[in-house]
Amino acid sequence: MNETVDLSKGVIFPIGDKLPEMFSKYFMGQAYLNMLTTTGVPIGNVTFEPGCRNNWHIHHKGGQILLVTGGRGYYQEWGKEAMELQPGDVVNIPPEVKHWHGAAIDSWFSHLAVEVPAEGGSNEWLEAVTDDVYEKLNSSDGTNA
Repeated sequence: MNETVDLSKGVIFPIGDKLPEMFSKYFMGQAYLNMLTTTGVPIGNVTFEPGCRNNWHIHHKGGQILLVTGGRGYYQEWGKEAMELQPGDVVNIPPEVKHWHGAAIDSWFSHLAVEVPAEGGSNEWLEAVTDDVYEKLNSSDGTNA
């Protein structure tokens, strides 16, 4: 995409800073993080530039909830078709489910990531989502071909 995208238009929460190195290595493209709270239930506002996606990953023990606040993106569980996400969508990700999420190729995407608290909970980062998998979602007809 050649045009400059202003990610601050129409957002509910500020997009925050570029991901720190400890997380950015698990993303294809540029994403931003604004931790809204780390007390009790950690909640982060994650904003993806067009075409950005995270690697496959698993939340052990606690799971995660995504509350979509802007743009258009995708969520996919291992072995299942991807779901297109729009503002207002909610995704409940159970613990131990391999998945990824990110922006469509032509749209920024923003969601609140709610970490479900669990004793001994952790996040395991896995392989990148292949271009083949991602490009099928962004076909001209918008289907998961």
